[in-house]
Amino acid sequence: MSKEKACRTCHKLSEDVKECPVCKGTDLTTFWSGFSLVVNAEKSEVAQKMGVKTNGKYALRLSR
Repeated sequence: MSKEKACRTCHKLSEDVKECPVCKGTDLTTFWSGFSLVVNAEKSEVAQKMGVKTNGKYALRLSR
């Protein structure tokens, strides 16, 4: 099982990728903690505060 990687640009969590599926960034890290699961990005206040426009799993904090 591989570790999920977080995009340093938009914080989207993904497995087995070399490019972020949301912002197409290539700066990914396995050093993250906490996550938010966005189910309805259009109506979610948390998603709005995070700047998220796409449903999915997002890292809350990145390190390194």
